[in-house]
Amino acid sequence: MTYRSKSIYKLSLVAVICFIKASSSSCPVLECWFVQEKAGRGGGLAAATSQEKSLLHIRTDAYSHSAESQQAPSDINPDRVYFITDPAATLCHRSLNPPRGSVNKPHCEINPFLPQPSTLKWVAPLTDSALSPIYLQADWFSTSIQGLNKQLAISTITRAPTAAQEPNVILSVTSKTVSVQSRLGEPVLLDCGFWAYPPSPLSGSGFAVEWRYQFRGDGRLVLAYDGKTDRLADTQEEGATLDFEGLHRKGNASLILQEAKVRHSGMYICTVYLPYLVAQVAVELEVVEPPSLSIYPSALPLAVHGQTLTVQCEASGFAPLSLELSWEFKGTDGKSRPLGSGSVTGHRQAWDGTYSQSTRLELDTTKLDLGRGGEVTCVAVHLGGTRRASVTLNVIGFSTPSIEDSMAMVGVALVLYGLIKFVSWTFTSSGSDEAGPQEKVMLHFKILQSS
Repeated sequence: MTYRSKSIYKLSLVAVICFIKASSSSCPVLECWFVQEKAGRGGGLAAATSQEKSLLHIRTDAYSHSAESQQAPSDINPDRVYFITDPAATLCHRSLNPPRGSVNKPHCEINPFLPQPSTLKWVAPLTDSALSPIYLQADWFSTSIQGLNKQLAISTITRAPTAAQEPNVILSVTSKTVSVQSRLGEPVLLDCGFWAYPPSPLSGSGFAVEWRYQFRGDGRLVLAYDGKTDRLADTQEEGATLDFEGLHRKGNASLILQEAKVRHSGMYICTVYLPYLVAQVAVELEVVEPPSLSIYPSALPLAVHGQTLTVQCEASGFAPLSLELSWEFKGTDGKSRPLGSGSVTGHRQAWDGTYSQSTRLELDTTKLDLGRGGEVTCVAVHLGGTRRASVTLNVIGFSTPSIEDSMAMVGVALVLYGLIKFVSWTFTSSGSDEAGPQEKVMLHFKILQSS
């Protein structure tokens, strides 16, 4: 290869690498639903909403490309095409940019947003100082996005000059742990982070963070923190905390639960407040603990054919509630077969929130065809994994011999038959050899009697 060919090859390779990097790091064009209340509806009825298709062109620099160069699709109103500048590149995450032609796409919804002070006592100090209303007099939008495979949840507040379609991200709240599973008693980290646009006059006036729990209509405040006065709300839940240094330095608002308990399972909402602004993401936590199995009696007594034995299996300490109990039998031939679920009891809840459940099985050695016995196994199928516990069953006096037993009896019969034939033949041969002398003695005895 000549020097010129090598140079062309290297340049081509560099170009390909740069193209791949540019493609992988490019910000997406998000298909979104623009949702807003319909005007002219009153009377105390719930407000009706309208939905319109919209496009969000994401960029990290307002001057990276011209808005005029983008053509709106025919089925989208040009007024619903937005060019969002996100200097933090949060909206450029790979989970928001599916492969071309992919059916699965991120879920996105954009709504009009009205800046207003919060009435919460740990947020009120953020709006103590007066703020020129000129900055708030703009078009504000709230956007909620969920990435592919629940990899990422993002909520943003954007601001655009009135009647403009080029909003800037002012506040973004993200979570990379949309769905979390934890074992009982382990520490849990529920990810939440926020970013505020530094040039915005709202970003330098402090912030507040709130974590709230919701599950089946039950809600409670887990933790609330006023970053402006560096103060926690009095309603803080025991065992819940934040990394306060990371919160102020990097916007790390992740919730730390020191020890996972059953009552922690549910939905957690991370809400971040700036003066007049609020954004939130939801994180689902499921505490999963597999069951512990015990069989009673732990050693079955020797069973006689025709006898019925009772065995019980207890599954305890599991969460969540759903559990499937069943029985299996593995005979001496190595083959397994199901024995059904037995008589299953209802659930019982312990003081720590975990559950227990049991099943009882009647082992009728006549009806179940258990042969000489084998291994009886209790099987518990749970979200935390499948658990098994076994006990050995021995049966004597069974009515139907196995193939091995039949072959053994045939072998014994053949041996006995051969032994009998051999003994018979031996005695017969001995009798033949001794018959001559005995007859001679009898003949001599008769002669003597006649004389």
